[in-house]
Amino acid sequence: MIIKKGYFYFVRDEYFEKVKDNELMSNKDNGIKRPCFYCLKDYKIDNLFWFIPISSKVHKYKKIYENKIKKQISNNKKPVVDTIVFGKLNNLDRAFLIQNMFPIIPKYVNEIYYRKNEPVKISYELQKEIESKVKKVLKLVRKGNKGLVFPDIIKIKNIMISEISNTKNNFK
Repeated sequence: MIIKKGYFYFVRDEYFEKVKDNELMSNKDNGIKRPCFYCLKDYKIDNLFWFIPISSKVHKYKKIYENKIKKQISNNKKPVVDTIVFGKLNNLDRAFLIQNMFPIIPKYVNEIYYRKNEPVKISYELQKEIESKVKKVLKLVRKGNKGLVFPDIIKIKNIMISEISNTKNNFK
């Protein structure tokens, strides 16, 4: 499967079994495919992507967002929240949870999210906002601020890079 930046995908159960991270938003059963994940390409590593879960529980995440703002103001900081973005998906309000993002390779991607036989996308402006915040959060995590993201994305990224390397070595 060819994975493209800016689309939404579902993840295979095998991914969660491979990385074994309890902080990941795992697949739900009940015959319903969810959650779906917004996709960004890694800026340096071929065949590595970043998946960002989306949630319909906008009210819940707005409260979390507002609490983060209040906490920063009380600490005399300029309030900025880069871990949650609000936007429209299929004309419905959604929360894009950068705080729950994770790296993945195509092997673990199940399928693309379609609606009315068309791949689902979001506005260009929302794409740019999410991409900007993801870059900022990843930079901060690399500098040691691991508390911005719940899953251990450094460990997971290393697992995915190892799989990419193994795949390349198998073709030599």
